[in-house]
Amino acid sequence: MRPDVLNPLFAEVEALKGVGPQVAKTLKRLDLTRVVDVLYHLPTGAIERIQAPAASAALLGRNVILELTPFEMRESRSGRGPMRVFATDADGNAISLIYFNNPGWAKRQLPMGQKRIVSGKLEAYGDEWQIIHPEIAEPGKGPAPALREPVYPLTEGLTNRRLGELAREALERAPELAEWIESNLLSRETWRNWRGALAEAHREPGSDEARRRLAYDEIFANQLALLLLRQSQRRRRTVSLAGTGELGRKLALPYQLTDAQRRVIRDIRGDLAQLTPMLRLLQGDVGSGKTLVALFSMLTAVESGAQAALLAPTEILARQHHSTLLGQLDSLGVRVAILTGREKGKARDSVLMGLADGSIDILVGTHAIFQEKVGYKNLGLAVIDEQHRFGVSQRLLLTSKAEYPPHLLVMTATPIPRTLTLTQYGEMDVSRIDEMPPGRTPVETRVISEEKLADVINGLGRLISGGGQAYWVCPLVEESEKSDASAAEERARVLKLRFGDDKVGLVHGRMKGPEKDAVMARFAGGELGVLVATTVIEVGVDVPNATLMIVEGAERFGLAQLHQLRGRVGRGEGKSTCLLLRGPNLTEVGRARLSLMRETNDGFRIAEEDLRLRGPGEILGTRQSGEEAFRVATPQDVEQLAPIAQSDALLLLDRDGGLKGQRGQAARICLYLFERDQAIELIRSG
Repeated sequence: MRPDVLNPLFAEVEALKGVGPQVAKTLKRLDLTRVVDVLYHLPTGAIERIQAPAASAALLGRNVILELTPFEMRESRSGRGPMRVFATDADGNAISLIYFNNPGWAKRQLPMGQKRIVSGKLEAYGDEWQIIHPEIAEPGKGPAPALREPVYPLTEGLTNRRLGELAREALERAPELAEWIESNLLSRETWRNWRGALAEAHREPGSDEARRRLAYDEIFANQLALLLLRQSQRRRRTVSLAGTGELGRKLALPYQLTDAQRRVIRDIRGDLAQLTPMLRLLQGDVGSGKTLVALFSMLTAVESGAQAALLAPTEILARQHHSTLLGQLDSLGVRVAILTGREKGKARDSVLMGLADGSIDILVGTHAIFQEKVGYKNLGLAVIDEQHRFGVSQRLLLTSKAEYPPHLLVMTATPIPRTLTLTQYGEMDVSRIDEMPPGRTPVETRVISEEKLADVINGLGRLISGGGQAYWVCPLVEESEKSDASAAEERARVLKLRFGDDKVGLVHGRMKGPEKDAVMARFAGGELGVLVATTVIEVGVDVPNATLMIVEGAERFGLAQLHQLRGRVGRGEGKSTCLLLRGPNLTEVGRARLSLMRETNDGFRIAEEDLRLRGPGEILGTRQSGEEAFRVATPQDVEQLAPIAQSDALLLLDRDGGLKGQRGQAARICLYLFERDQAIELIRSG
């Protein structure tokens, strides 16, 4: 249970003065639903104001505080122009106060002939001086405009002053908390206590020291939670899956395993033979052969009399894995089944029965395979393709799926930068496949202006007429009436006019599963020359004859996505090309992304750059899930502070008595503050 000392912070935002349902609704647009959210909604800068007895040319372009007396009001005749209130200062200078909306409010705030304190940016417009949308206060009533005011991220219907007031009240509710940071580290960094750092971050938006302390707190909570999870898992006992190697030896492979694959398979077999559950993260670049490593691991489980489950990120990929495994394992007598959201009625019941009675050895599917109702007779190994963000809480759910927690292998289709590995998979051992299978030639990447679209279509025509195949990926069109589906539909329509209906296929996220499968099967079978798609083909689709990848609006994609898409070609004998079509308006980041794609095929280098250019939010191809998101910490903070936080958390567990000691009690509050309480529940249940 959350400690009582934190209850004032986890109260609904309505607990703050003057926050009723309407204000709460406005705050919700900024994801501010509780007092703690307001507390961590930090200012991004500050307005500096000058209090002057009168306006002057020297003050133009500055934020000023002036005492003015309104003497005339002019409303727009058409109702569409601004409303102007003319006022004079102590020296008789005339200043025009401009309002583009809400003239009624201006009339009430600026009665003729009565002095008002006016603050805003003084500007010249032709011969006159003006302030647009100034803030107004009555002399001697209420707070006067501050000479220095923090500036908060806002939404429509919320003023900076109001948000500042709410932040101050949230701070008043913040208790003094015992210190969870190790004392030597605290004095070395010269950090203030938690509450002091928060107050300073709100008061002095430029205070790097206060922000760094707050960033450290959340990274520390993250590292401690992962270490507690690892400890708990290591204390648990499971069934050893030693295997015999017999099924692996019988597996007919068209090529030799690489040294890197052999090394990783050895690591995994070593883990599976232990009585502690395996927790291993398998990283490998696109096309490095991770799925084959997973297959050997699953066969080890089956040899040991256990079941294995393979979780795929998309239904397309689940069905592809299923058909590949059926082909490879049918002759070995290994029984493989599939379960996705599409399996209904008798087909679904039959799979559920097979899992419960043990007649199914390997189950492939989407996250439906870990729903509450799905029970296994003896789930020994779960293999997860992390691309769809299987976070810490889902990893925990898995442990409840069997009498003994299953061994866990998480594969990433996108290489992950070292710092993110630490903050998101800190409880896991890491293996890397750092070698490509023989015969994979690097894909040539070219960046081409969309103005040359006609040339690209002509080149595509030559490829198709020679029996080749290509992908054409359309971008997500955000915040527009056109969805990604309609962009792809329009491109498919144009290409069909050129190459004929029987040569062009289309898949997008809005299509029903069976429709998508039928199109994919025609493309894989060579019937279709070009597959127009949205990013549903980003992960794992394998058609060796496809040698051309065209990405339209390439500047709108992240590096990790572009690298994934490029990985769909270069899987067969032929030389492969990736054409990145760019629009006319390239940002600096867009330009940097595309030139890096042209330069390198190294997914690990691309992942590090992706983190630098975009931050951790979308590094894994989708936005970060809430549990790993940081409110204050930037990618640079994570890089610098995660190793320090991990050492600090280890020190707490190894030297300072864990969560039971004095610092441990404070650290427990830290875990609850950052909602990593699952780790504490684990310790209790473990």
